Amino acid sequence: MSLFRLFCDFEGRIGLRTFWAASAAIALTLFATQRIAPLLLTPQEARLLSAFLGAFALFPWAALAAKRAVDRGGSSLFGILLVCAIVVPDMLRPHLPFGWRPSLEAIATIAWLIALVDLGLMPSAQRDEPALAGPAGAAKPAE
Repeated sequence: MSLFRLFCDFEGRIGLRTFWAASAAIALTLFATQRIAPLLLTPQEARLLSAFLGAFALFPWAALAAKRAVDRGGSSLFGILLVCAIVVPDMLRPHLPFGWRPSLEAIATIAWLIALVDLGLMPSAQRDEPALAGPAGAAKPAE
């Protein structure tokens, strides 16, 4: 699978090793940008670049989660919704009263745990299991 398809396509399946390697590549890219940008740019430009790349990284992470959810035997929408449940509460926090903060943190934490266990630790679903009754076309026609 090409890197473009890996990070930008929501179709297909990926295994655990590919999921973790691609997620680590995105995280390391963000980390390196946050460390290097202040050395090369003004503080304002560095913050803007980090914010832009952080928002831009949601798309590849959603694509990875969608592919991994399909590999686990679920819907790609499940992976996309997990990424949204992790990110959206943090974006809503400044716009809601202080009383919502614990609820938003709980939602994001639960989504992180579900994503870690379901997408990051569980093995791929077995799609090639033999059928119990055998293939439908194997029966002899009646004479």
